[in-house]
Amino acid sequence: MPSEQKSLAELQKLASSIDNHERYLHPHASKLAELAEALARRTGLGGADLDAIKLAALLHDIGELALDGELISQPVKFNLSTKINIQTHSILGEQQIAKHGISKQVQLLVRWHHEWWNGTGYPDCLCGEEIPLGARILRLVDTYDALSSLRPYREAFSKPEVRHIIAAFAGIEFDPQLVKIFLSMLEEEESYPIIDTTKDESFATAASQELTEEALDGNSSKKDDEKPQLDSI
Repeated sequence: MPSEQKSLAELQKLASSIDNHERYLHPHASKLAELAEALARRTGLGGADLDAIKLAALLHDIGELALDGELISQPVKFNLSTKINIQTHSILGEQQIAKHGISKQVQLLVRWHHEWWNGTGYPDCLCGEEIPLGARILRLVDTYDALSSLRPYREAFSKPEVRHIIAAFAGIEFDPQLVKIFLSMLEEEESYPIIDTTKDESFATAASQELTEEALDGNSSKKDDEKPQLDSI
């Protein structure tokens, strides 16, 4: 790893505290890190880049520790002020990562893990390949993980439903080439434990709530009748 100042055990403990803040009963961040690593390897990444993605996945929502845990876990449509407040978590996360002495590469992956391929994400409205590959990977697996998970207010979506949604947002939220690689990976690895939600239904991410909500009622790149019919997550 780059010269991170915390041990792996300390980082995993921090990731667990983030999960607890977001009201998760079982580990989310560590499972997301494994899924991100699997996809990153499929793209040919390795070495320091792979390490950075895994660490960013573990700590991607560290900025949410500064937010009200009840707020970020509610299935409600947020007003503009609340949505802006929630969206600060990626910047707050970058700042917290820096305070922990973790590399700039990881800081930026955390900052940009909510950027959308079409440029409508946050905080910097990056578009296409302006978004680092690692951040594009995190956006995809984070959303996949949320949709696949049981939430307090809805059941987990089935594997075919999740794949349909991911495919529908290729070129909008997600890198279309990455989507092809990811869907192929899922087809080849049906027994992959991270995505077998029939056995573990708890690894959702509250950070994806506002993103999917935007896709349903705020993203101007798709007409209302073209959007997948989902609740917020």
